[in-house]
Amino acid sequence: MFNPKLSVITIVYNNAQDIERTMLSVLGQTYTNIEYIIVDGLSNDGTLQVIEKYKDRVSKFISEKDNGIYDAMNKGLALATGDYVVFMNSADEFYDAQTVTAVFAAAADADIYYGETEMITVNGESLGQRRHRAPKQFTWRGFKYGMSISHQAIYVRRALAEPYDRQYQLSGDIEWIIRTAKKAKKIVNVNRYVAKYLVGGMSKKRHRQSLRERFNIMQRYYGLVPTVLNHFVIAFNLGWYWLKNKRTND
Repeated sequence: MFNPKLSVITIVYNNAQDIERTMLSVLGQTYTNIEYIIVDGLSNDGTLQVIEKYKDRVSKFISEKDNGIYDAMNKGLALATGDYVVFMNSADEFYDAQTVTAVFAAAADADIYYGETEMITVNGESLGQRRHRAPKQFTWRGFKYGMSISHQAIYVRRALAEPYDRQYQLSGDIEWIIRTAKKAKKIVNVNRYVAKYLVGGMSKKRHRQSLRERFNIMQRYYGLVPTVLNHFVIAFNLGWYWLKNKRTND
């Protein structure tokens, strides 16, 4: 039976209302070969008190000032000793208690595993599948029309997981996944929901900056002209999506 060690990394800063839900999602997994790492940005809102309740079940924990989310995520990667890593940041959740077991049961010894993501509200209510559905097959070119796989829905062999590029503040996860996927030989779709994520994160609040970063990343990997042309396709798909959903709601 394929039983690799998985490092689950949670990044958190001042999110006392959501951190417990995330932690219980990790700690409640039926899969037992998990190293749980929490990187806190020196929270002062009660987050540390929540973490303290479960600290004896956390493998590694640090709380110190950081220079942004990707600096914190790099700290988590530096602490990880697992065969694979996945980021389940504060407010995110594994889809259910059997998620990790199902992921590694899908195939042995892949470089990347990925699956589908469900959107949820602050009250934990389901908003259904993301607009970008996870592709049946994924390569590093798969993000040319948008981020089709959520960050929390992708498991990466740690040997391939280089640090995040800190020139990006909001969209570094896209660049990191593309860079990692370029080196991957075996990428497996587990064909199930594997994560839940809370809508309305920082990239939504600073949407224009996020879009600029995404364009620069796509240009960097796919070229300027293809990226410009691909954005016409992205705009059309977005318009069609909203029109279709408006009709459904009407």
